[in-house]
Order: sequence, then structure tokens, then C-alpha cells
Amino acid sequence: MTDITILGGGRVGGGLATALTRAGHQVTVAPRSPDATADAVRTARIVINATPGAGSLERLAALRTELRGKILVDVSNATVDGPDGLPADLLYPGSSLAEQLQEALPETFVVKTLNTMLHTVMTEPSSLAQPPTAFLSGADAEAKQVVRGLLVDLGWRQEWITDLGGIETARATEGAILFVPHVIRAGGFAPFAISIAR
Repeated sequence: MTDITILGGGRVGGGLATALTRAGHQVTVAPRSPDATADAVRTARIVINATPGAGSLERLAALRTELRGKILVDVSNATVDGPDGLPADLLYPGSSLAEQLQEALPETFVVKTLNTMLHTVMTEPSSLAQPPTAFLSGADAEAKQVVRGLLVDLGWRQEWITDLGGIETARATEGAILFVPHVIRAGGFAPFAISIAR
């Protein structure tokens, strides 16, 4: 059992909270007030960023002290949205939200994952007709191993998880968000994920 705090109580954060609680972890969805959020982060071993990516950097940078020594699992994509509310461009071209977070939080172990799929697949990967791929990006091997264990708890098979390397590889997976509006327009909000076929 691990103490996990989730920042963001929407569909992504709520789904992860339910699934990780079911897997036996102690999960807290942080309230919106800054003081309560800081308290929730301070008591956690792992913090999951499921906040809207455009505001994540500012919100998490304010928690630098509380996040010191923690594993920060970043599942968000920082995008500029188009008129229809779907992603139209990347907020950090040539970089990534994960890299920006790691730079702002040098004493935190940032791991990027689960950002290349519709949110329902995060907690039900076996619901797809073909095996999906969950990618890991991060500088710290031990932190990535811990996050790999969380993915297994969410139903991801080991062979579906690919460690891409350092945090700079997150710019590749975050770039995949540019597929999303086209996939949704072509096929609706049916569950999907980026998958590596071998």
C-alpha cells in the first residue's frame, strides 16, 4: 500500500483515484484550497498530476517544498486548445510539460506516463481490441520502477510498458496529443491509445 495524492479531481484524476484505491493504495484527491493541497502533498509518497496541463507548471512549482523527495507522476498534456476545445498545438514546443516540471522541481522525481490515450484506457487497458502501450519517461530509474508497479496495479501488463529513457523523451509522447483531435473527429470519443506494434 502506498500513500498517493492526486491533484485534479476531474475524469482523469477521479478514474485514477477509484482504480488505485481498488488496488489497495491509500489515495487522497487534493482539495482545491492551496493550504489543503499542500497538506495532502506533504503526507504522500507519490503525487499524480492530473490537472489541466496549461496550468500545471505554475500550480506545482508553488508546491516545491512539499514535493521535495516525492515521485511526481505527470499524466497531463500542456496544449493550446482550438475553438472546439480540442488540442490545437503544444504549449511547450521543443520541450514538454514534464521537462518544465523537472526543471522547476529539481528535488522531485518526475515520471511521465499515461498521456497517450483516452482517459478511460488509463485504468482499463485490456478494454481495447489490441494491446496499448504505456510509456515511461524520467531521469530516475528507481522512480520509474515504482511507477511501473502502479501501472501493473492499474491492469497494465509488463510487456505493454515501454521505458523510453530520460525526461527529455516526454516531448515525444506529449507530441502525440496532436493526433487526438483528428482521431476524435474521425471516430468519436471511443477509447483509444497509441500502441507500438512489434
